[in-house]
Amino acid sequence: MEFERDTIINYDTVAEVTLCQEETLESIVPDACPDILRIVDVCGQATLSGKQAREGVAQVTGMVRASILYQPEGGGGLRRMEVGLPFTCQAEAPGLTERGTVLARPRLRSAEARALNPRKVLLRVDLAVDITACQPMERPICGGVTGPDEEGLCQRQYQGEHYLLSAVQEKPFTFSDQVRLQGTGESPMLLAVRAQPVCNESKLIGSKLIFKGMVELYLLLQEAGGGLSAVHESMPFSQIIEVAGAGEEGDCQVEVEVASLQCDQLPGDGRELDVSLELLAQAQVYCHRPVTLLQDLYSTSNLMEVERENQPLCRLTEQSVRPQAVRELLETGELVRSVVDARLALGQVRQSREGAELVLTVEACITVLYLDENELVQCVRRSIPVACRLECAEGVRCSCLCACPGEVFAAPAAGGVEVRFTVEFHCLATETETVPAVTGAQLGEPRNGGEGQRPSVVLRMPSPGEELWDIAKAHGTTMEQILQANELEEDTLPAGRMLLIPSTR
Repeated sequence: MEFERDTIINYDTVAEVTLCQEETLESIVPDACPDILRIVDVCGQATLSGKQAREGVAQVTGMVRASILYQPEGGGGLRRMEVGLPFTCQAEAPGLTERGTVLARPRLRSAEARALNPRKVLLRVDLAVDITACQPMERPICGGVTGPDEEGLCQRQYQGEHYLLSAVQEKPFTFSDQVRLQGTGESPMLLAVRAQPVCNESKLIGSKLIFKGMVELYLLLQEAGGGLSAVHESMPFSQIIEVAGAGEEGDCQVEVEVASLQCDQLPGDGRELDVSLELLAQAQVYCHRPVTLLQDLYSTSNLMEVERENQPLCRLTEQSVRPQAVRELLETGELVRSVVDARLALGQVRQSREGAELVLTVEACITVLYLDENELVQCVRRSIPVACRLECAEGVRCSCLCACPGEVFAAPAAGGVEVRFTVEFHCLATETETVPAVTGAQLGEPRNGGEGQRPSVVLRMPSPGEELWDIAKAHGTTMEQILQANELEEDTLPAGRMLLIPSTR
């Protein structure tokens, strides 16, 4: 007996978790910087340094580059103090080996600094790191038996579809551009810089994944006269990743992370900036794969020992982007003369269930820099929960990434600052069905061996829920013979009717 065998090759997601952790560091003010009078704000960028897949563990390392903005003793404008804070985190990933791939997405939720004395600061950062661990898998399946007429073999096949993660690939690449700042006069002081890569287009062509996007660059500047301004620049990029075995009908998910960021003012008027980034593109490709499984098998002439195992098949239930608009008042307790800058960071996505709905909630950590009525720079922070609801049945697995695609709008209002922004929930919901399947079989003794001749016909009343296949298998005959003997055209059994079960001999 020969079987038609195939292999499902894919990646299993063995871990998908968001780790939140706090890191602290004491740092001395450099000799070139004046003493600290008051710390105003901390702007930072979390960068991805490395990833490692080990036995049962996914490890991620990175660096937080923080710009501590403070008012110096003796007056004058703001000053900047640069601090680098390394971090390491790891997540349990049962089933992960060194052959696996770790995808990571670090985010700086918030950063604060406290002056221990005029020459020493304590930096505290709150991090969120999305970690996905993927393990390559090969799962053999049996689709059927060749030559089913030789030993009176009858087989039942399952025709379905499997939604699988077919490829996980990454590509580091460098990106550089020059930015011209508006204005004239003396060189401005660059106080803070942060970059947010956004992939907004991806397409599979053959074995190549083409993706395009923008690096959103946010700058905080201080002019020679002391005035502050926030500048936003968009810099486009386009890249190609080699992806084998994905197929052109696959669904692509590409995330681009910052590995390093360098922004330098060029000689001259200081309004020409040279921007250099090291970026890492992390791609996942999903596809629909048709699957044929041998679900059951028997012989009309011989007894048979059948080996079975359950095969999990995944189907896509929803893939969507759900924007949620937010409008809130941040109370300051004082008059806000003008807004200098506003930025947003997203924390961990939490899931809870309310009846038939799945509720996704993310903490949006917003920071606004503003001038009070005395023209002093102040800072207000607030964490705002943002929720999204999905119609989602029990047992459905939902993966969700959140992003803030546009700018944060902030304006003075009565009692504080009014902010408006949009959070996008990128949802991928799947449901797993377990299908009993045959993996192997052996023919045994003849059905009538040692028991004499089987009766030529049997009368039988079907049990509730019993299928025609089950009856034919139990009596060693075929479904076609039962249909013919009872003058039935379909395999749906009539209720309350006695069936004639003919013998194959």
